[in-house]
Amino acid sequence: MRRRRFITLLGSTVVLPFVARAQQRMPVIGYLSATAPGGYSTPLITAFRQGLYEIGFAEDQNVAIEFRWAEGRYDRLPALAAELVNRGVGVILAGSLPSALAAKQATSAIPIVFVMGADPVKLGVVASLNRPGGNITGIYQYFGALGGKRLEFIRELVPSLAVLAALSNPKNPNPDDHLDDIQAAARAIGQQIDVVRASSESEIDAAFARLAQRHDGALLVADDPFFSVRRDQIVALAARYAIPASYYARAFALAGGLVSYGSSSNETNRQAGIYAGRILKGAKPSELPVLLPAKFELVINLKTAKVLGLSVPSSLIATADEVIE
Repeated sequence: MRRRRFITLLGSTVVLPFVARAQQRMPVIGYLSATAPGGYSTPLITAFRQGLYEIGFAEDQNVAIEFRWAEGRYDRLPALAAELVNRGVGVILAGSLPSALAAKQATSAIPIVFVMGADPVKLGVVASLNRPGGNITGIYQYFGALGGKRLEFIRELVPSLAVLAALSNPKNPNPDDHLDDIQAAARAIGQQIDVVRASSESEIDAAFARLAQRHDGALLVADDPFFSVRRDQIVALAARYAIPASYYARAFALAGGLVSYGSSSNETNRQAGIYAGRILKGAKPSELPVLLPAKFELVINLKTAKVLGLSVPSSLIATADEVIE
């Protein structure tokens, strides 16, 4: 009995260091997000893990993921990026423009995969889409460039629209550029635009109160990670003040927003997972072209339209990728 116990203990002393070494060799992905855990982020992380799985990586089996959340506070991102660099992660996933800029500032050696709505070439994140150069590549979601289409859809839903408000975050690294498409499209058709700005929970409350007082006919929410964090607040305020609103991501329409149009966030994050996996297998970011979205989603919430007293054209319903009834 004692001899059998001795062999068991001896086996443990051999196996445990082996397991420890295996865990140490497991590559680590640093997930740097300007948003917050749960809610809006949950399906995006699921999609990212799916992309990893498709290329042969399963979390806690042969890859680890360490999360850092700025929770809408962009000033926290540089320190969070530095933590991941000091941790020695194998690749950093930067889930937005603010995250990508912080990660790029923190390291020129660790590979970075971004997912961003703004133009990465125009903002100097990469040299070009086909040959990004350096240690960074990713997926351009094309959110900002779709402002004109969102304007078109909200005008179809509110044909008597006189003044359209646009909600923007002045603390976004790209505060004015992401409004350019909206304003250019508005000028082309003579649509009056009223830009309102908010970068905190209280400022969002105040912005909606002002919109109600000025009787702006509808609202277009510019793409911004902070607005994703405050999704439920924004949708609830639009309902409270009976303001028809157009959004950049499907998650807003699912939460009760009137209409959303944008590239599929789930699909772009799945692609980011595949890219992260390819880099862990030896691919160089400089040789992986920045991907453009292939799937765009128009989502209409008929329940919200009914509450607002809006009649949704049958042609728009036929165009929609998803109709919430």
